[in-house]
Formats: sequence, C-alpha cells, structure tokens
Amino acid sequence: MVYRKYSDFLREKFGEKVYKLPVKLDLTCPNRDGTCGVGGCIFCGEEGGSFENNFGTVREQILKNKDHIKNKYKANKFIAYFQNFTNTYMPFEEFKRVIEEALIEDVVGVSISTRPDYLPKGHLDYLEELGENYFVTVEIGLQTPNYHSLKKLNRGHGLSEFIDAAIKLKGRNLNVCTHIIIGIPWDDDLDIIECAKILNVLGIDEVKIHALYILKDTVLGKMYQQGQIKPISLDEYKKKVILFLRNLKDDIIVERIIGRAPYENSLFCNWNTSWWKIRDDIIDVMHENGYNQGDLVKGEIL
Repeated sequence: MVYRKYSDFLREKFGEKVYKLPVKLDLTCPNRDGTCGVGGCIFCGEEGGSFENNFGTVREQILKNKDHIKNKYKANKFIAYFQNFTNTYMPFEEFKRVIEEALIEDVVGVSISTRPDYLPKGHLDYLEELGENYFVTVEIGLQTPNYHSLKKLNRGHGLSEFIDAAIKLKGRNLNVCTHIIIGIPWDDDLDIIECAKILNVLGIDEVKIHALYILKDTVLGKMYQQGQIKPISLDEYKKKVILFLRNLKDDIIVERIIGRAPYENSLFCNWNTSWWKIRDDIIDVMHENGYNQGDLVKGEIL
C-alpha cells in the first residue's frame, strides 16, 4: 500500500481482523454550553459527529453492533468507539461507568473522541490504567494548524492546546489519533504541509482525514447557501490529500483518507461521489506516480 492502513495495523497488532463498534452517548460539548464557547464548531450538526447508530444503553449498542459486524465481516475482536461530541465532558464516575459497560467479551480496545482542551487529570489517570490491559486510543480534533481558520471555525481552542494535549497523552503511553479536515476554505497547501509536519514531530500515532462536508442547519451551511464559501473541487481534494500523505511520516497510521456523512442531512458531501471511489482514485494516482506516504519527509525526525 502507498500509505499505512489502519486495518493492516490492527491485523498486525492482534493477529486477526478487528472492527470498531460505535457507541453514542447522551452528552454535549464545552464549546456549545458556554464553558469555552457557544454554538459549537460551525461545521458540527446536532449528531456531534456520530451518524452510525441510535441511542440505547452502552451495552445494548455494543451487543447489537457486535452481532451485526461479526456476522457480516467474520470478526472476533472489537474496539468500543465512543465517537460523538466530547466524551471526556462528563463527571469522572459516569465516564468510568460507560467505558466499563463496554468492556464485554472480545472487546480488546477503547477509542475515546474528545477535544484537545478538555482532558481532566482523573480521566487521563483512568485511561492510562486501562491501557495496561486494553488498547486505548484518544481521538482529538485539530482540523487545521492555522489558528486563523480555527477561529473562523469557532473551534474554541488554538494550536497550542492541541500540542499540549498530544504531549500529555503521549506521556501516558496512550495511542493518539488526530482528526484533520482537508478543504477548509481559509487554508492553503502550506497549512496542509505544516499540519503533517506537526503530527510528525509530536509522534502522533494515527490520523483521520476528512473532506469538508456541509450539513444542513449549521453556521457553515448558511455560509454555503449564501455564497460566502465554496468547496474545493474533487481533483483539488485528491491532490491535497496526496500532498499531506507524502509529508506525513510513514509510520503514522492512516485510519481514513475521506469521511462520510448522511446525504439526507447534507448540503454538500464528497462531491456526490462514493467515498471508496475517491479513496481508490487517490491510491491509483499515488501508484501511477510512484508516490508513497512520507516520501517528502526530509531529515531524521526523532
């Protein structure tokens, strides 16, 4: 492969297929309720980044998704994936309870989605302890290293908070996954290269790449409808993803190179093209040109 795939990494680590089981919690975000901001990120809808399942107890969701994936993909090991809003934005005892409820038979890991500026010490102490017996990943959104863009996105944090979070998590031997968006209207190619370089020097373990999709009933959606922003073309997106990958160290795991959102909730999503075709086109271009993840990384990064 021209980049280090997440599925290959999991198979190497566990010796067989491992699939994520999405879990949706009834919570919110400190960037919505006034703790660090109001209204949330301008691209974020009411689902808080989770489109894949309905509410129910954590155990009910885990069992239902486990049965479905086990039958469909013949998998026997799973990672419980808490994916909506800010998973660390709950009292510690509740945080601990929902995680432990997910630790059923065949669950070998836990993945927590959160913000770089909300990592309470007690929560991190618990995750560090959990990491002694489970594969624990903390997913933190950066989206872009451009602090002007972060301000316009109403992220409620800057680049320094992300760097601080990454250092804290790596210091506890936790696996760190970073979310980035390629196609933000105020970013250019230098921002994409700088983003890869920052992840390199911080020793980030994984990255998830998303295209900028635009949801209905969001601030970004209104800007799009009023002609204030225009998505980049699909060809531009492919070129920018390749540029990012070529500047990313080849030992960083790439969970995905394009995301998904329900078309019925979207004003713009992936150029009305299937995510797998976009992914395959990017891989084909890299193969045809002899490109590989990390082939533009210069010097030794310790």
